[in-house]
Formats: sequence, C-alpha cells, structure tokens
Amino acid sequence: MADAQGFDIGLTNYGDRDFARFLRRSFARSTGLSAASLAKPIVGVAATPSDFNNCHRTMDELVAAVVRGITAAGALARVFPTVSLGEVFLEPTSLVYRNLMAMDTEEMVRAQPMDAVVLIGGCDKTVPAQLMGAVSADRPAIQLVTGPMMTGRHRGQRLGACTDCRSFWGKYRAGSIDKAEIDTVEGRLAVTAGTCAVMGTASTMACIAETLGMSLPGTAAIPAVHAARLVAAEETGRAAVGLIASGLRPSQIVTQKSIENALRVLMALGGSTNAVVHLTAIAGRCGVAIDFDRLNRISDETPVLVDLKPVGEGYMEDFYAAGGVGAVLRELKPLLHLDTIDVEGRSLGERLAEPIDWVDRNVVKPFDAPVSPVGGLVALRGSLAPAGAIFKRAAATPALFETEGRAIVFEDLADLAARIDDADLDVVAEDFLVLKNAGPHAAGMPEAGYLPIPKKLARQGVKDMVRISDARMSGTAFGTIVLHVAPESAIGGPLAAVRNGDRIRLSVSAKTIDLLVEPAEIARRLEGLAPPPIPKRGYRNLYRRSVLQAPQGCDFDFLAGAP
Repeated sequence: MADAQGFDIGLTNYGDRDFARFLRRSFARSTGLSAASLAKPIVGVAATPSDFNNCHRTMDELVAAVVRGITAAGALARVFPTVSLGEVFLEPTSLVYRNLMAMDTEEMVRAQPMDAVVLIGGCDKTVPAQLMGAVSADRPAIQLVTGPMMTGRHRGQRLGACTDCRSFWGKYRAGSIDKAEIDTVEGRLAVTAGTCAVMGTASTMACIAETLGMSLPGTAAIPAVHAARLVAAEETGRAAVGLIASGLRPSQIVTQKSIENALRVLMALGGSTNAVVHLTAIAGRCGVAIDFDRLNRISDETPVLVDLKPVGEGYMEDFYAAGGVGAVLRELKPLLHLDTIDVEGRSLGERLAEPIDWVDRNVVKPFDAPVSPVGGLVALRGSLAPAGAIFKRAAATPALFETEGRAIVFEDLADLAARIDDADLDVVAEDFLVLKNAGPHAAGMPEAGYLPIPKKLARQGVKDMVRISDARMSGTAFGTIVLHVAPESAIGGPLAAVRNGDRIRLSVSAKTIDLLVEPAEIARRLEGLAPPPIPKRGYRNLYRRSVLQAPQGCDFDFLAGAP
C-alpha cells in the first residue's frame, strides 16, 4: 500500500490488514472523530512541553495555532509528545539526551500514521534532535521553533539570557558587584517565555533550520511572545499540508549544498560552537560529512555580518526587527548555492529574488562593511587535537590568537571546582587553563569549556585567558577558548598526556593547537590509560557504548548514515 493515506498508513500487524484497519478506525472513533475526519490525510504535531523546559512555555498555544492551520488546509491534526530537553535542568548535560530525543522523534514519526509532521522545538538540543530524527525518518516534515525571549532591564542596561548572566557572574566573582545585586540580576535576566535572547545555540539552530529549508522563510527570529510567532505557527500547519501534496522529504531538502549554505550562515552570524556538533550530526544522518578543511575555507571566505551578543551588542529581538535570516542570506547571495529548495518547494534563488522590507544596518552589516572580514568559527588541528578542535574567533581576544603558554591542568570537573579559586593556585594571566575528561565518554561533553578565570586573577582585572578542553561551551559564552578537542582525553587523546608546566602553542592564523612535548613522550604518558567504566544499565549504557566523537557530531554509531 505505497499510496496509503492517513489512518491507513503503517497498519498494526495482527496478521489481518483489514481487521487492523477496522480496529484502528474504531479506536480512533472513540476520540470523537467523524467518518469524514477519518478519511482525511493526517499531519502529526510533535509537541515538546515540559515544566522542566522554560524555553517551551508557549508550546500549548503554538500547538493550537499549528492545528488551526492544518485544519484550515483540510487535513486532520494529531498531536503527540516526545522527549523534551530543558538545557539547564538536565544532568550531566542535555547533549547526552539529544540522541534519545532524536530516536524518539524518528521512531514515533515512522511508527505512527501520519502523512507529514510538524516538529515544534526551541531549546538548544531540541531542534537538532528533531531535525536528526526527521532526516532519518524521511517523512515530509517541517520545523517550527518556539522563538527567543525579549530582553529585561537592570539599572538602565538591557539584559538577555545568557551572555549577560556570564558577564554579571564574572563581575560578582571579581568582587565588583555584591550578593544583593547579583540576586537582583537573577530575576531580570530571563523575563519572558522563549529561548536565550542572544545568538546562542538555540537561536543559531533556529537560523540553521531556516537556512537548510526545513522551516518557513522569515520564522527563525520571531520573538516567542510576538503575535507573529502564532501566525508563523498557523502558516507552518498549512505548509505541512502542502508537503503532503508535494511529497517533499527531508532528504530532498537537507543536502550537501544546503548544509554548506548553513555553514556560511553560521559563520556570518558569529553563531554557536555547538552548531558545528549539531549540524555535523544532522548532515551525518543524510550521509554528508563536514570536512574541517572545507569548514575553514568557508569561514575564511565568509564575513561576520550580524552584530549581536555574544559577538557584538544586539539581541535577537533586534535581529528580527532588522530583517532576520533573510537579510543575512541576501548579503551572502554570491556565496550561496541558490538551487537548494525549502519546504515550500521554492529554490533559495527564488526566495532571494523577492524584495525585503527593510534592513537595519546597525544589526545586519553589508557584505563589504562587516563586523569582521572572516567567519566566526574555525577548526584547529595539531599534536594536541589530531582529529580537530573548534575555536570561536569572533568571541575571542585577538591579542591571544598567536600565543604560547604554560599548561595549568585540571584532571576533571571535580578537580576544576576544587582548585580554580584556590589562593595558592600557581597561575598567571599568560598561562593556558586545561581541562581534561570532559568529553562525550568521560562526562557527556558538558558546557564546561568556559572555564572561569581564577578568582585571584579576576580580582586583578584579568578578563580572558586561553582555555582548552574536550568539553563544549554555551553558545552564549565568549572568550579565547579551544573546545571539542578530539580525540577526547578519556579515550586516549593527546589531551590526556598534558601535565602541569607543559608548553602549548595556539595559532589561529595557522589554525593549529600543539602540545610542545616530544611525540615519544606523549606516547609514553598515554600507556596504560583506561577509559572510564561503562554504566551498567539503561540509556547511559547505550550512550557510552555508541557515542561518537565531536567531529562526527556526537551521534550514535548505529544512527549515522543515510536513511
């Protein structure tokens, strides 16, 4: 039944297809559906509300608007839940559970009767998880994001989670503001529903989803509490019904070319380092590998055009008002593959041929007058990271780009917490802080790469240092930070061999990160290194046995590859 529709899709196997259809229809009728509704095509709506996910607080009204659009277009909406991932409410880190949500999404889209699906997410790992699942299920799909927060105010200063939370926390650690003020700021950082108000991971992935063509044009940056977000939800429902007629599948939309376009936009946004991991995983699901040499060429050709925190000064509400992703795409047009298609079946060239209302040049700079002439992210390689590392040069201190320093080593997160503020810690501003055992296998790769400046240096006015780890950092963070070092230390990467006092050289121009220790000595130090024990049961056991390294997107080995 290749042309089955609606409730006839994927009948439960009782050994009698006619009985399965009869039984399914009778149970569907128990929900109050008429015979006419039973005959309609079905659009599934993957809803991800959770009291542990503040970014998804508007989920119920978004679902209602999507259902309104589906119904108006003549199809039947069926809402179903999947795993929801609230970034700051998960231990040890939400990345561990991204693949679980991707599996849940893929299997429920494939197993349940639906002609197309709307995926609603927003918080950092939810959008990549849904896109990974959609690409693997390869059923007509469209992404809707929850949208970013609006900003708050503190003593005349605009505040937005979470770049400003890091700035104020740094001031508190340095002693320049007191406990009363940091407590006040706590209540003013996140004042509306939505994802972080800056170009962090959530907003970066929303922009990537739009660039890939998996969400409607112009929808990535609409604030969560804006009326236009609900209009976008309704139009997304209508578009999902259109996908049934067109038959467009994610495998036709997410391609080598659209992935390269997404990398261009990532560079122009000065976007999150996490996006490299997520886009690599999404690409891997359709059999496309992201080559770090190609990533670096794209970065060197693509200027940073968007003046938003953490790279610049603005917030996502400014980006939306300034023209959003559409404004950026028009500036990058000569560099883009214009023959890619989106969920509406239009080519990117057709979209960009349409006029844009207005562009605020204080936020989205012209191509020939950029924030920076080169892209926001680069991949590093060298004796410390043979398989690669990621560096966000747009958010780093240029004076530290070509440096050599003494390693101050923390063996793991517990060691970091115990010693970073020790008054007796032997550290100066020119040293390199090195964190081991924070990669996918050792710790689930938490956002711990933003190592705090040691308190005694912070109080001396030190605001940045070179920091190196196999961890990630929040897309809202900033600093001269080398991340995603691969292979990770826990599985025998050279990072495990670093000792206090070793010299390390960073060269952003050469895109290298090197441990200045003889190869034979590195090999000797790594002899007998044992990986951490594998949890005995459940998902954590599956995760540890199957997770790949950062350059492969931290996907599971049995999920990577074309569907």
